[in-house]
Amino acid sequence: MRFLCVLLCCVTGCLALPASGQQDAGVVTQATGADAQAGGAVTQADGMLSGSVTDADGDLVPNAKVTLIDNASRQRRSAVTDEDGRFRFSGVESGRFTLGIVAKGLEPSSSQATLQEGQALELPPIALKVATANTDVEVTLTREEMAEEDIRVEEKQRLGGVIPNFYVEYDWNAPPLTSKQKYKLAMRMVVDPANFVIVAGIAGLEQAGNSFSGFGQGASGYGKRVGAGFGDFSIGTILGGAVLPQMFHQDPRYFYKGTGTVRSRVLYALSTAVIARGDNGRWQPGYANVVGNFASGAISDLYYPAGSRNGGALIVENGLIGIASDGLGNLVQEFVLRKMTPGSRKAAASSP
Repeated sequence: MRFLCVLLCCVTGCLALPASGQQDAGVVTQATGADAQAGGAVTQADGMLSGSVTDADGDLVPNAKVTLIDNASRQRRSAVTDEDGRFRFSGVESGRFTLGIVAKGLEPSSSQATLQEGQALELPPIALKVATANTDVEVTLTREEMAEEDIRVEEKQRLGGVIPNFYVEYDWNAPPLTSKQKYKLAMRMVVDPANFVIVAGIAGLEQAGNSFSGFGQGASGYGKRVGAGFGDFSIGTILGGAVLPQMFHQDPRYFYKGTGTVRSRVLYALSTAVIARGDNGRWQPGYANVVGNFASGAISDLYYPAGSRNGGALIVENGLIGIASDGLGNLVQEFVLRKMTPGSRKAAASSP
């Protein structure tokens, strides 16, 4: 499936340019008082988040612990409300976040919201109920919530800001996708408008060169080529990105390494054509990707012109070519496409 994305980029000239348990990749910054600021300079793009904590009667609550978690990076910061029950976080990066509040004698509370770039967001007063028992809570995101945030980030990854590059994960410790999330990401890829434009352009080149001559010429021939091309792309994406990864419990994404020697990164990128990270976090034979390459070719043989079908030998040949192309595509992902994907987040420096 990743091969299809890379192949589309090649045609348009893009590649000619250069167990359960919560994982916490962040560092807790404890602040006393109303203002919790991250270390380092605050840029103009950073935002501010503030609010107040009250009890059920509307009285302000001082000394309440407020924890801010960046849903994308998992980094967390904490502050304590001042005597007026207020808190403030400065230098906050844009994106979705989780806010958790704990105060003595009151029920803990948490909520999620989104901060726009450079926004100064004042939250509505956060009211805490009286606790029925002594309770304490550690504000965390579930594995599914973290994976959902990963998808939100991946859906913003575009080559040159245009062409989808959704199937690359820059956080080495990213949690696995659920079955529902695998289908969600695959369908998001299939319906992206940029892919329709690319498929239409490829069909035009095929028509100009009279590829798959059995489709004929004119509007009818062009329509058939577009239909076949989009069928190839859709089947490959859904099979390789959702159906087979769900069946074999494997992650369809390419996990960017970004560290180590050039040789180690080259070997890693090439090997990911035949190995995959399982949903259990372990590396294993890449059944989903390998089977997907052969299955996609076999299915496409059903709707191409009879003169373009050469039976099982061609399916095997195309499957092997697909696997090799996946390795080369991942090699380009490792060394080139990161620089061309402005929507990608900073890679987590935790790969082996």
